Amino acid sequence: MAAAAANSAVRRLPFAAASSRRHAGAMYRPCSLSMNGCGGGGGEQAPLAICETRTLPAVSTAESAAAQLGSAVAALNADPPRCRSGIIRVEVPIREGGGEAIEWLQAQRAALLPRCFFSERAAGGHLGSTGADGSASPPFSGNGGSLRRPRRPPVRSVAGVGSAVHFRRSDPFAFRDWRSIKRFLSTDCPLIRAYGAIRFDATAIVSPEWKDYGSFYFVVPQVEFDELEEGSILAMTIAWDDSLLWTWQEAMDELQATMLQTEPSNSMESPVLQMEKQESQNSKVKEVLVEKKIKLMGQSQNGISPLFLKLNDPCPKANIISLNHVPTKASWDVSVVKALQMIKESDPELVKVVLARCNRYITDIGIDPIALLACLKGEGQNAYQFCIQPPDAPAFIGNTPEQLFHRKYLSISTEALAGTRARGVTKSEDIQIGQDLLFSPKENIEFTIVRESIRNKLENLCSKILVKPSKSLRKLPRVQHLSAQLSATIRNEDDEFDILKSLHPSPAVCGLPTEEARRFIEENEMFDRGMYAGPVGWFGGAESEFAVGIRSALLGKGCSMLVYAGAGIVEGTNPTSEWKELDLKASQFTRLLQYQEPHIYYQEAKNMGTTAI
Repeated sequence: MAAAAANSAVRRLPFAAASSRRHAGAMYRPCSLSMNGCGGGGGEQAPLAICETRTLPAVSTAESAAAQLGSAVAALNADPPRCRSGIIRVEVPIREGGGEAIEWLQAQRAALLPRCFFSERAAGGHLGSTGADGSASPPFSGNGGSLRRPRRPPVRSVAGVGSAVHFRRSDPFAFRDWRSIKRFLSTDCPLIRAYGAIRFDATAIVSPEWKDYGSFYFVVPQVEFDELEEGSILAMTIAWDDSLLWTWQEAMDELQATMLQTEPSNSMESPVLQMEKQESQNSKVKEVLVEKKIKLMGQSQNGISPLFLKLNDPCPKANIISLNHVPTKASWDVSVVKALQMIKESDPELVKVVLARCNRYITDIGIDPIALLACLKGEGQNAYQFCIQPPDAPAFIGNTPEQLFHRKYLSISTEALAGTRARGVTKSEDIQIGQDLLFSPKENIEFTIVRESIRNKLENLCSKILVKPSKSLRKLPRVQHLSAQLSATIRNEDDEFDILKSLHPSPAVCGLPTEEARRFIEENEMFDRGMYAGPVGWFGGAESEFAVGIRSALLGKGCSMLVYAGAGIVEGTNPTSEWKELDLKASQFTRLLQYQEPHIYYQEAKNMGTTAI
């Protein structure tokens, strides 16, 4: 398969190939593998000498698992592998829980970067399942029996810190980049995975807030916590390659430095979080505990945000000092009218374009992105939660309902998602709104465009295409959408790249035809989408899964937050209705903040004897 992939590399084009006028004539430079900043002389195409998972005996607590990993690292350091390249994962199953992955990540130092998080959809989603020995779920024999031992419970969420190996490039994601990532993955090691995201449009000019992400960013974490349906796993991964100037000893030193900074679980909480628990147990000492907590926040090594000062409320609450929409409502109306005019008159026919809005918030306190993501889990039924944060970069987080694709061996599943309505207050109202959505001519046009476009793309690459159901309602806590499920079979695993390249961007986030819609977005949107509406997820050996990075936000180090939302423009669209739809989609973030107009906030602060600026 590797030989075939190498032969086909020359005929595969990068994402958003050279159609961009800004990159016309530019030479494409494929990904040079970066192992924590080091790169070398082209050895990235040779197979690794070692790719293995070592599973240690199961323990009862995360603390015991951390101790086991510490001993394993010491043993590896004393007796290193005698080869020039490889990747080794050492994992310790935890029999009885051990906490949630998001809690483990929240307990880690905020400065411990990169970090990543990806969770399944509560209804029907998955991060894949593993065998009892850590192997991927096998195909089944003709008589219905498994070819291997019974599988381990599926993975629900994964949180990781540090970089065993990462992949980043400013040029569009290409087949050779995909091969560089897959070189570190194996069907025999299904939980060695590369988590990351790809820009919506790699040919667009990159704005400062997105510069550290490159065109794509993927990372295999050094230390990770895997939350299973039953139990959990604490694991560490080490990767090295002498040809890339990243030796075993350098990788080991970096791994040990990362492990020294991690907390084994949420049971080893920071002093600030311990204060929170004491408060709820004894309200009489609340004033004393607040004073202690303020003092501890200045001493904590775990980077706990001031948002935890709010008692008995796990979600961050912040006053919004300012809110700016990009574009403004007036500019939005102009763009929508222009799009509708092109849809009516264009040749070749432009039938849909998706326009987005960036909400720029300034708050009175910094917001911990992991704490905010944890709160979004309440909105996360039937949605993926994710976080990607490279070093020195803001955190990209989201709560997206839309799957781009899932591959398991040669089986592909994907979906069409379009059309939006709010949920009803009562059951009868909710049913009525859902029926209005199902039979809305405008929404049906938009949904059919998305579904048939995806079906046509699958027909060019796959066999055994199945659409079932062809249209149904996807109900989320605040909104509901039209949805269809599609499945297919690819010819070989190398076709995974072609699936990714073909399905992104879908008409649900770009429009149709793709290039005409992309060009309209490029010429009319007033901000850089970055990874918003791009693929976000993970590559694995036996499986890969990507969501569409919508319902997302970018949180910087200070008191700023960018929230992104988009709306599909088709014949019959009303600009004001779509503007309200953007508000609805962004509400899962804004509801977590205490929204106050600046003058109201100032007046309240003044009455309290302080001045807000």
